[in-house]
Amino acid sequence: MAFNGNFMCTSFKKELLSATHNFTTSGGDAFQIALYTNSATFNAGTTAAVFGGSNNEVSTSGTYTSGGPSGSTSTNTLAAASSMPSSSGTTAFTDFEDKTFTSATITARGALIYNSSAGAGSNTANSVLVLDFGSDKSSTSGDWRRHLVCHQALAQQRLRILRIRHLPLRR
Repeated sequence: MAFNGNFMCTSFKKELLSATHNFTTSGGDAFQIALYTNSATFNAGTTAAVFGGSNNEVSTSGTYTSGGPSGSTSTNTLAAASSMPSSSGTTAFTDFEDKTFTSATITARGALIYNSSAGAGSNTANSVLVLDFGSDKSSTSGDWRRHLVCHQALAQQRLRILRIRHLPLRR
């Protein structure tokens, strides 16, 4: 089993501090989702999304398109939930609308959410979040739908984004 949990990519945390990613609903970057089989190996150290069958991405089917970022018109683009980013209490977050791929025959064990606007080069993109579905999720010539709870997965990792250590003053 290759997927073993949800992870906020460490490179993404660093890129937040250099303003690489823009999550605003209007005028923000394009974020997309790529689906993978259980043979894919991703964790917090994943820096650039890789695509295609040789990288264990599921094949194109229905409205799902494999092969990487293809611009803002891609059917793999995630729509930001309204008024994002947002905050609640002491936690800031972003969220996406649920994603459905229609007329699709897909079996996916996990996914990568990546920023296709801030790509690292040809056929790669900056990884944001590794999602482990917990088991294979399938559809046969129908709708493959995933309720995206990115804000919860991100919130689980929130304390790891920026750590400021308080040191007592020495006299």
